[in-house]
Amino acid sequence: MPPFYKRLHRKKDGRELFLYGLMPLEGPPLPEDAEPFRPAPHLRYHPLRGEWVVYAAHRQGRTFLPPKEHCPLCPSREGGFPTEIPFPSFQVAVFENRFPSFVEEAPPPPEGLPVPAGEALGRCEVVVYTPAHTGSLATLGEEERLLLAWVWRDRYEALYALPGVRFVMPFENRGEAVGVTLHHPHGQIYAYPFVPPVLERESQAFRERPVLLELFPSLGPYVVDEEEGFLAFVPPFARYPYEVWIAPWERHPGPWTFSDAEMAAFARLLGRVVARYDALFGEPFPYVMVFHAAPLGEERTFHFHVEFYPPRRTRDKLKFLAGTELGAGTFVVDALPEETAKALRAALP
Repeated sequence: MPPFYKRLHRKKDGRELFLYGLMPLEGPPLPEDAEPFRPAPHLRYHPLRGEWVVYAAHRQGRTFLPPKEHCPLCPSREGGFPTEIPFPSFQVAVFENRFPSFVEEAPPPPEGLPVPAGEALGRCEVVVYTPAHTGSLATLGEEERLLLAWVWRDRYEALYALPGVRFVMPFENRGEAVGVTLHHPHGQIYAYPFVPPVLERESQAFRERPVLLELFPSLGPYVVDEEEGFLAFVPPFARYPYEVWIAPWERHPGPWTFSDAEMAAFARLLGRVVARYDALFGEPFPYVMVFHAAPLGEERTFHFHVEFYPPRRTRDKLKFLAGTELGAGTFVVDALPEETAKALRAALP
């Protein structure tokens, strides 16, 4: 039995909302909006890059940095602003994104396009870490963070079971420097109908040899932190000055094969890495965090890991992707990985 309770609520517009907790959540929902939910994303093929591009024009109207009293990720209050979560209390909430890039009942693409097109079949979810409007993975209590890790695991299993889904990716965009549109602590999950290019290349690398297992013994000066079977390190090939990866010492295709002890260790290390980021310059550190688990069919060789892409290169300077990065895909980094790893190690006592 999973160590959590889960309640399904069907929202008035038809979307699913899951409430997760360490205790059962009871009580009826509060009133909620019932705006029509009719997104129509589609795919178009990029012939030079050999990859799919997703078109989701409805996302132009998504909520952008609302005031706290109109935050759609906070719990709803009796007589107050109707949020996405029509309950006065919860621990972790997951709901279908109102502005998705992929949908389960995908409409056909427009006709007459000069390039191949396809249906944007899949699913996009929002994961609300906590009912509190402020906070981070670092400030969650240990029990709360472990519950969140189990939620990610549960969503992996549910989304990989959907017809047509080939890759599932939880991620978090944190901070206005990376374009976040809501400050409430949250992440997202995309379930793709194809394997994205980065994961195609990683899968091929892992099929050829156990890349991370070969790398681990030489990581001494790059290690930032570790926790009972997990390692946090700045890759010696980092493309961002303060890039950090978290990976298990033993190969796992994804969190769904972790033991209970490994789940707890993973959750603790994830929180500490974010705490180190925040301690580095004494303020919340912006980043994009991405989970890389095995695409469908790659479970035998893929090695699960988490990648953090922070845009800061110093306390007051951001790293912007420019000509060589965007035009050629070749990164130029102005800080040595061994030096940034040393700074992150020293950020916490």
